[in-house]
Amino acid sequence: MHNVKRLAVIGAGQMGGGIAQVAAVSGIDVTAFDAFPGATDKCKAVHQKSLSKLVEKQKLTQDVMDAALNRITFVTDLEALKGCDWVVEAIVEDAAVKKDLFKKLAALLPGDNVVLATNTSSISITEIATAAGPAAPRVVGMHFFNPVPLMALVEVIPGLATSPAVVERTIALATAMGKTPLKANDRAGFVSNRVLMPMINEAFYAWMEGVAEPEAIDGIMKLGCNFPMGPLRLADFIGLDTCVHIMNVLADGLNNDRYRACPLLKQLVTAGRLGDKSGRGVFDYTKK
Repeated sequence: MHNVKRLAVIGAGQMGGGIAQVAAVSGIDVTAFDAFPGATDKCKAVHQKSLSKLVEKQKLTQDVMDAALNRITFVTDLEALKGCDWVVEAIVEDAAVKKDLFKKLAALLPGDNVVLATNTSSISITEIATAAGPAAPRVVGMHFFNPVPLMALVEVIPGLATSPAVVERTIALATAMGKTPLKANDRAGFVSNRVLMPMINEAFYAWMEGVAEPEAIDGIMKLGCNFPMGPLRLADFIGLDTCVHIMNVLADGLNNDRYRACPLLKQLVTAGRLGDKSGRGVFDYTKK
């Protein structure tokens, strides 16, 4: 059993907001923290819209939606997380920023039973846990996928010091949230990004070397490999800058330059073509 009475989610953006929503729908009280001005209001609006769609599709009842919204408390002060018995961190994918946060969390939430989970998609759990000092056995990777309400997978990643009991509780919590937890070891990129990012990178090389145009590359991978989304479209969805960042983490963490980003991918990032979030990446979304 996970025994979670109140879950703290740090970061009310796309990932954190999704995690908070899924936890609340599954009956867990949530405290969602974000210090960025307006972030909590934006998150509330996203929850309202997302849950309303599920009610329209008859995947949720109105009563379940209302109860879920009532379970989420939004805060802008980290001190308000005292009393929570589980934390999922979903802030910027930057090791230094995460380590600074986990140092604070270890002091703020000292109980042996309080789990400190990170939603990192590529950074070493062991490295993040070093900042937690004696609390390192309570640190675990709990990697959700975007969009969180729709994606079934949670990668569960123990660091070198993570206690086996914490791993079991993480698996139990993910299951209680309606997810399928699968365990991976603490190597750069874990399984998902270690396999996905080189494929995305190869698609950029195929485009750069004139093998085919982006529409054809994506079409061939969708129709030939049964992917729901082509690799170049997926890169735009993830964010081209995020792809480059993860590839750097892979190259450094695995000590192998074959994981470095394709020059064309880096050039698009330099030009500010980051994908969906900037309106243009591989493809142009400004005409929509």
